Amino acid sequence: MTITRCGWATSDPIYVQYHDEEWGVPVHDDRKFFEMICLEGAQAGLSWITILRKRENYRVAFDHFDVVKVAGYGDDKVAELLQNAGIVRNKLKVNAFIKNARAFLAVQTAFGSFDNYIWRFVNGTPILNHWSTLREIPPQTIEAQAMSKDLQKRGFTFVGPTICYAFMQATGLVNDHIVDCFRYQGINKTPGQLTYE
Repeated sequence: MTITRCGWATSDPIYVQYHDEEWGVPVHDDRKFFEMICLEGAQAGLSWITILRKRENYRVAFDHFDVVKVAGYGDDKVAELLQNAGIVRNKLKVNAFIKNARAFLAVQTAFGSFDNYIWRFVNGTPILNHWSTLREIPPQTIEAQAMSKDLQKRGFTFVGPTICYAFMQATGLVNDHIVDCFRYQGINKTPGQLTYE
């Protein structure tokens, strides 16, 4: 059986698995949200596959994205992280993880969970697009711009509108699989499950 995927999901098995099992699936877990907002920020200026290949290293280095632990990191931990060859050793990005962890905790306090907060930008329901080609997919949207502005106001960094839109795509706030992709309908019918149709 021939399976049609979005064109960006190359033959790289890491990319294929990410596309087939994760990208576009609605997320409602705060730890996953924190991981993805960090990793999307880490990607700035780099390719997403670079970050995916380092993802397990990031999980180990940042206590599996335990937001309370990351929020408590001090200078010694930053110095340790900047010596870790398994992650992108960029001081601004490493410090952004910590700053964002603290802002994330404040959002959880204010809204009960980050999940409650972030889904407000799409009125609680994934945006379902109908793209025929990758060229049609925009780099950002009005919703991503609103999200970016609000996150920055709350103290987050590395959350520009393009990064926010990538975050929305990754966490299923928007379904940007092309209409011919086997995951386009699969996500709509059975969120979180891998279906071939």
